[in-house]
Amino acid sequence: MMTERENGTVPRAETRLDQGRHWRAKIGFVLLATEQTIEADVFRLCPQGVGVHFSRVWIEDAITVDTLDNAGQELAGAAARILPNENLNVVCYACTSGSMVLGEERVALELNKGAPKAQATSLIACVIDALNMFNVHRIVVGTPYIDEINEMEKRYLENRGFEVLDIQGLDITNDSEMVRVAPDFIAEFALSIDRPEAEAIFISCGALRSLDVVDQIERAVKKPVVVSNQAMIWQTLRLAGVQDRIDGYGRLLREH
Repeated sequence: MMTERENGTVPRAETRLDQGRHWRAKIGFVLLATEQTIEADVFRLCPQGVGVHFSRVWIEDAITVDTLDNAGQELAGAAARILPNENLNVVCYACTSGSMVLGEERVALELNKGAPKAQATSLIACVIDALNMFNVHRIVVGTPYIDEINEMEKRYLENRGFEVLDIQGLDITNDSEMVRVAPDFIAEFALSIDRPEAEAIFISCGALRSLDVVDQIERAVKKPVVVSNQAMIWQTLRLAGVQDRIDGYGRLLREH
């Protein structure tokens, strides 16, 4: 004789749904195809309850104005693929030089084509907001880039109201080499470009492992130090309404 469950007469219990793992916020990041640092940095600092999701745009292993401009043409499609059936709270183009080459307005426009309900931002916008949070004007900048991009970045920052006392690059073209710059060398590099009159140091590029040493640099120079991925994580969390303070990665995340 069949049981009630076997003959299907016992009703199934109603499925219970909760808010899921990412109940506080969902943040999307569009990366370069060659990027190898940002995901690990974001996962390292992501607070519980915040979902971080990624997509990529094609670029050859060369960081130049032309390759970065070409990558910008794929932003809308990449943003649309992050979570096509879910609403992102924030979407960010996670490339300092790429967002600087395209400009903040164009980046936001393209990202919102793909993710229209998300607050759109870019890594260069995150950096500028971070520097402004410290109310600094005179800065020095260290990058891994070639002169072509350094000159453009200097003009970009000056147009946003900063006095760039010096900008020094490592003359690296390939993203695959930028990700291999040793963190202890990054710290030495930052100290070498510092000036007494500089109010802050900015180390540009999400590919550099600057997050590993930002606290160390800041303790040595006794002034704010902003690095790309630190600024990006800070701003995207704040835009998503997440106010957690995170220790060990500089004053920006610890105090603001």
